[in-house]
Amino acid sequence: MARIGLLGGSFNPAHRGHRQASLGAHRALGLDAVWWLVSPGNPLKPKAGMAPYAARLASARAMARRAPIRASDFEARVGTRYTVDTLRALRRHYPQHHFIWLVGEDIIGEFHRWKDWRTIARMLPIAVMTRPGYKGGARAARAMGWLRHFVRSADQAQHWTDWKAPAITFLTLAPDPTSATSLRARHPDWHEDYSPAPEATARQRS
Repeated sequence: MARIGLLGGSFNPAHRGHRQASLGAHRALGLDAVWWLVSPGNPLKPKAGMAPYAARLASARAMARRAPIRASDFEARVGTRYTVDTLRALRRHYPQHHFIWLVGEDIIGEFHRWKDWRTIARMLPIAVMTRPGYKGGARAARAMGWLRHFVRSADQAQHWTDWKAPAITFLTLAPDPTSATSLRARHPDWHEDYSPAPEATARQRS
């Protein structure tokens, strides 16, 4: 059974920080691959400033090249928007895989707002990845009032397939300061770099 890390997000755009964190988790958890689940629309994020899905997916696939990372359109194909529904669908489609959910420290801070968040935690182990500027704040998050009972040592992270969910571990990875917000501020029209050429669009319409 393949050991797969799942990293969901808007990837607006995908960047070096996503790649470095994924590779760090790949090593720390002994993964076979990391799947980036590019979200068609995050219910907790405003639509304003969100680039077209095709451009976000293309940026993720470009950033994932030559790495054990797969940028996936799974959510768009099966029509899910909430993580709990996506995880159920993944387990139905890929019963031969072991999955662990990869999240940044910032996500744990808002995890209590997610639909059926305790159900998510009961479905698969969670690995929390270092994010610049958080400095351990994730451990004081509201959701950790419940999750703290299920914390596993990072020293045992290679054995995560033996854990019974709920189980959460905190990985200390080399932080990368790159952020999608700063990239958009410098290059607000970044998605145009991933738009299909006019002749390609014409062929698709013909």
